[in-house]
Amino acid sequence: MAISMGGGGEDAPMSDLNTTPLIDVMLCLLIMMILSIPVQTHAVKIDLPVPTNAPPPPVEPQKNKVNITPQGVVLWNGAPVNFSQLSQNLEQTKSITPTPELQLEPDPYARYVVVDSVLALIKRSEVGGLGFVGNERYAREF
Repeated sequence: MAISMGGGGEDAPMSDLNTTPLIDVMLCLLIMMILSIPVQTHAVKIDLPVPTNAPPPPVEPQKNKVNITPQGVVLWNGAPVNFSQLSQNLEQTKSITPTPELQLEPDPYARYVVVDSVLALIKRSEVGGLGFVGNERYAREF
């Protein structure tokens, strides 16, 4: 709002210049200029030394697979085992360095009681590296 400093009364037209549109245009031009400036990227090419002693490839741990059939048979790497043999196998895997990964693959129609018993046995043996495999293929069945 401009203040009128002169005569003419209240009914006289204001002779001050309205600068609001000028400021709006200048801000738009400033924004357009900022957006049109290309991004400056500086790349410094450095030739890094190649290590002479390459580290050995990581050791791949052995993978053990526990399957549970719909009939309730527990398989250790394809061979049927009972719960005491499974417990012994789990204890043996704890002594191997690096600790092998244990993969559990229950059949979708296996009884929950058997799967729960196997999971409880694995938890009691404190084997690290347990993974559930094959569950993604049953996602559409249920």
